[in-house]
Amino acid sequence: MSITATIVLLSIFGLFVALFYTKKITSIPIDSGADNEQEAQKLRSIHKAIADGAMAFLKQEYKYMAIFMAVFAFIIGLLINDPHTADLNEGVYTAFAFIAGGLISILSGYVGMKIATAGNVRTTGAAKKSITQAFEIALNSGAVMGFTLVGLAGLGLILVYVVIDALLVDTDVQIIMEILAGFGLGGSSIALFGRVGGGIFTKAADVGADLVGKVEKGIPEDDPRNPAVIADNVGDNVGDVAGMGADLFGSCAESTCAALVIGATVFSTSADLAALLFPVLITAVSIPVSLLTMFLVKVKSEDDVSKALKKLLIYSSALLLPVIYYVAHVCLPDSFEIGGDIVTRLDVYICYVSGLIAGLVIGLLTEYYTSHDYTPVQELSKSCETGSATNIIFGVALGFKSTGGTILAIAIAVFIPFSIAGMYGVAISSLGMLGTLVIGLTIDAYGPVADNAGGIAEMSGLGKEIRDRTDVLDSAGNTTAAIGKGLAIGSAILTSLALYAAFLTRAQHLSEQAGVGTDFTNLNILDPLVLFGLFVGTIMPFLFSAMTMKSVGVAAFDMIEEVRTQFRENPGIFEGTVEPDYKKCVAISTKAALREMLPPGALIMFTPIVIGLLLGIEALAGLLMGSLLVGTGLAIFQSNAGGAWDNAKKYIEKGNFGGKGSEPHKAAVVGDTVGDPFKDTSGPSLNILLKLSAILSLVFVPFFINYGGILVNLFK
Repeated sequence: MSITATIVLLSIFGLFVALFYTKKITSIPIDSGADNEQEAQKLRSIHKAIADGAMAFLKQEYKYMAIFMAVFAFIIGLLINDPHTADLNEGVYTAFAFIAGGLISILSGYVGMKIATAGNVRTTGAAKKSITQAFEIALNSGAVMGFTLVGLAGLGLILVYVVIDALLVDTDVQIIMEILAGFGLGGSSIALFGRVGGGIFTKAADVGADLVGKVEKGIPEDDPRNPAVIADNVGDNVGDVAGMGADLFGSCAESTCAALVIGATVFSTSADLAALLFPVLITAVSIPVSLLTMFLVKVKSEDDVSKALKKLLIYSSALLLPVIYYVAHVCLPDSFEIGGDIVTRLDVYICYVSGLIAGLVIGLLTEYYTSHDYTPVQELSKSCETGSATNIIFGVALGFKSTGGTILAIAIAVFIPFSIAGMYGVAISSLGMLGTLVIGLTIDAYGPVADNAGGIAEMSGLGKEIRDRTDVLDSAGNTTAAIGKGLAIGSAILTSLALYAAFLTRAQHLSEQAGVGTDFTNLNILDPLVLFGLFVGTIMPFLFSAMTMKSVGVAAFDMIEEVRTQFRENPGIFEGTVEPDYKKCVAISTKAALREMLPPGALIMFTPIVIGLLLGIEALAGLLMGSLLVGTGLAIFQSNAGGAWDNAKKYIEKGNFGGKGSEPHKAAVVGDTVGDPFKDTSGPSLNILLKLSAILSLVFVPFFINYGGILVNLFK
């Protein structure tokens, strides 16, 4: 069987697995946990409100996405063309790949959102029966996202390759792979909308609900009297399901494209097709491995939940080791040359393992700094005894400290592969870190389903026992969500490095054809243009974080005012005799998210193009490296600090340091509110900044070679 057929079959198999889990979940009645018609009606009503709100946001967001994709595809087709391939307009084919990547990312987000909003109410109902059944439904809901996304990623990428290869007969493989990079650009562009827009939506609702509901009014989280409670539950889905899915889809597509571009210089003949497409295959083979992993983990009691989620990551990593060794043995030649050095198939395997192990280490480090089972978060909780100020100070310190081990793990995951196989090794290492992508997405999507289940239990008044069970599921999901964000950041960094290498490789190739003579693969850091780009690049993560955090603040202000207004003008809401206007709060978050995501989006999309056009490849290379180095630490800091504040609050709510309603609890809520945009908006969104800037630069290399450096040329 050919490698293309193998990839297609494995990808389709992943989609069938996703369909199986979908049928398994949707076959359960929405009101299966209800004891009477009144309860059943409440469950149906709440589920409808959350599902309708999530879909309403997605539909509005997709309108923006459609306009953007059409306009940017036109720009790609217009600006990207290599004059040395006069008979071929690369831009047209790159635009096709761009649209394909974007559409598949949109489809993945839609499917994930649809099943997450279907699984939440069913998890609530199952919690009335047992923790085992509730866990199974929540996990299966997440699995739909995991298998769908990876299946579509592999299928989409290989089909785009087959189509382009068929259309461009006798075209150099290097050119085909460079065109294919448009697929990754499309996926990452949609991630920009999903991560930034979804992050602003969810945190505007969350902050508004917490500050007015829990702090000012002293009512429980997810209390049905809170007008922002539905918007809060909707936000969990749009930010952590659709947003995270788009983010990791982008990482998967971009890492693969980077490996394909770099590998095309080595495996350029049809005889080497298996070796050329090896990066696509190692993603596809993770599908059956992940399915096997799903059968290996069971939950019998509440104590098993958190352990089970971690076991999924560990088991899938262990199972991948022999599988990838076999795949490397079958696909890759005994040895080949990269940059003048001889590389063996075992060397490539070691690169993959380096990334896989680094991902596990990052996950464990993230858990240590964000879980209330360990000292850092417990100390953070204790700091709440002296008020909000000390809580903020301790949280910031924790976030800064947490960057050390993670960055060191990333550095090792770069150093070893680079020493063995150059930047091709780094690209394979990034795919290794994404080796558990199916399971990672499953666990990550599990989190909002479990969180929503708790909210539905509270809003429908199902009682303390049911809420306690869903809280166990939610608590485990919070920790694994933090782990997922750590893996997303780590993979984004390795992906960005691989894309950076592909960018310089393509620039060198085209400059040699154009007779420019510049050695782009050995840039001098003290070159004024490179140095200028470095400094500009260091600004980008800070400016982007400022814009996204302020956006959350602006949107949250509107939400807070609306909640206060409803409580003030209609006292029956607080008394429980009148239902709040949930739809108005959902509309506020939707409008604010779509409005506020545009400026940071424009910053990412246009800065590389402007710098490349005005100052050329050297300055752009400096920009990419500067933003990568600064963005790495800033993303880890924000994600871990926010996760720690969240779990410090939950640790107090378990009865520690005074429990719910105490002064330490109020201080913890403030810290959690500050941390919300850190961990769910700005921190994760920096992934998009790093990856999108890099792949945008890679795709537009022909434009920069032909027209870039306008200001530099003026002063020559």
